[in-house]
Amino acid sequence: MIDLGLPSGTKWACCNVGASKPEDYGGYYEWGQIADASTIDQIKELINSWSSVWTTLNGVNGRMFTGPNGGQVFLPAAGCRWDGEFYGVGSDGWYWSGTLSEYGDDYAHGLYFNSGGVLWGDEDRRVGKPVRPVAR
Repeated sequence: MIDLGLPSGTKWACCNVGASKPEDYGGYYEWGQIADASTIDQIKELINSWSSVWTTLNGVNGRMFTGPNGGQVFLPAAGCRWDGEFYGVGSDGWYWSGTLSEYGDDYAHGLYFNSGGVLWGDEDRRVGKPVRPVAR
């Protein structure tokens, strides 16, 4: 776990669930399959407390997030999986949080980024996305 000096004390894993290196995509999971996903508040902290740049790590596109203490976490642009097809691989990053959306039980919050920026939003829970674990 990487300590980035965040106000909450949240530490982010160096790799996605199922990955062995920071630039590996890991697995694609429907919402709720992984217990240690970040909360939407932790994702908001990621967006508001960190700086990030679109970059390439060992040939893989993604965003490098730098925390207040200078620690860094790379999130690869792994895209997502829907109905057996992959979308946005190499150009878009979609990551689940562990927080359901207020729009109903079929939706959950997540992180989205591309070369233009970073934001959070809601997605159908059946979409397969990577998960980056967190710890306190």
